[in-house]
Amino acid sequence: MKILDVCCGSKMFWYDKQEPHTTYMDIRKAVYTAKDRDLVRKIEVSPDVQADWKHIPFNDETFDLVVFDPPHLVRAGKTSWLAKKYGTLDLMGWPHDFHCAFQEILRVLKPTGIMLFKWNEDQIPIKKVFEAFGQQPILGDMRSKTKWSVFIKNG
Repeated sequence: MKILDVCCGSKMFWYDKQEPHTTYMDIRKAVYTAKDRDLVRKIEVSPDVQADWKHIPFNDETFDLVVFDPPHLVRAGKTSWLAKKYGTLDLMGWPHDFHCAFQEILRVLKPTGIMLFKWNEDQIPIKKVFEAFGQQPILGDMRSKTKWSVFIKNG
């Protein structure tokens, strides 16, 4: 089993932040601090591979599972804790970026591969994200504000 987390951030939802089947990738590599509700908080983004999810540096059909938990904020202060913790998206360019990322993810997935997608609808409806991908998931959680969806590689 080979897993790729294409924008791992600080690996917040991983129980084992050194899971041996997983390659952790992120465009960022940094330690951030910010004041949040009168506390100074620290977050470390330390991927195995520093790369952009629009240009994944792996061969075709390498991974069984790709985890995609991209930034979901288009409105956040540049120095805010939320921007540092989650990253931000370009307000106008995110649909094109997501389309490119989805194509790259499909490229590195094996023919029987799965993409596990996590999204928070606070600023962008998930329907718009699926339009940018050009494909609907096969299943997912549609009740909460943070949604998990499963995509399979077609073809």
